[in-house]
Amino acid sequence: MNYLIISFITADRPGIVDILSDLITKHKGNWQKSSLHQMSGVFAGVVEIAAAAENSQALSDELAALDGFKMQIEHAQQNQSAPEAVIVLELTANDRAGIVQEISSTIHHQGGNLLKLVSTQEIAPHAGHELFKAKVTISANSKDINTMIDALENLADDLMVDISR
Repeated sequence: MNYLIISFITADRPGIVDILSDLITKHKGNWQKSSLHQMSGVFAGVVEIAAAAENSQALSDELAALDGFKMQIEHAQQNQSAPEAVIVLELTANDRAGIVQEISSTIHHQGGNLLKLVSTQEIAPHAGHELFKAKVTISANSKDINTMIDALENLADDLMVDISR
């Protein structure tokens, strides 16, 4: 089995996922994981596709040729190594420039690997100022997790960290 990781951006319009899924099905591929988002009038996403070796190049070629898509395609090997501890953190803080850099740097310097980051900005209820909210998935050595969480909590007085293990 071959794995294709595609990232794309295109003008938002109805039917984008249908176009991609039809093409993947045509080449007997299997849509494994994805993260798709509409932002500021564009539609962007990342999709992991599993395809038989004899179909993966034709699938890759047709994806690359899709009209109106800016497409990046990587051929990857599925990682079968044993995972480290994986935790999900929900972070909330007053929004400010550089907050993602502070968080990612702290995770990196504490030995963690940022696997997924989904963030939003929201207006704080009853206060009216902007909040930064993020859900991050991190892998790390089990012995480093508590130190990493402490370091994140110490970034700022207003940063709240909720943990799912």
